[in-house]
Amino acid sequence: MSWIYLIIAAFFEAFWVYSVKFIKWNEIKNFPFLNLNLVPQYLISLYPLVGYIVFGILNVVFFSLAMKTISASVALAVWMSASLIFVKLIDVFYLSEPVSAIQLACFGLIIVGVIGLKFS
Repeated sequence: MSWIYLIIAAFFEAFWVYSVKFIKWNEIKNFPFLNLNLVPQYLISLYPLVGYIVFGILNVVFFSLAMKTISASVALAVWMSASLIFVKLIDVFYLSEPVSAIQLACFGLIIVGVIGLKFS
């Protein structure tokens, strides 16, 4: 179950990364917090900040659950590797960023390394 927690933590880490990417600090700084008649366009600017908080907390919770039975060094290596893979998948399939054959080969090596750590 710890390995599943580790993959879930990596999934939340990837979403946390994109929350950080899409935070617009100028909009948050100018947010009308005291206005009770909030316009939906203002609320949209808070979504990345809320995601940053929620995904960050869930990431830490699941990562800590995984580390109960997996050694810290292996857990950290797998967590970061899986997070990197998830981030790249989001880049390619959601943000339509290009991917090269060399990148695919390198990601394949990362996956082989993660599988090797799982079974070592």
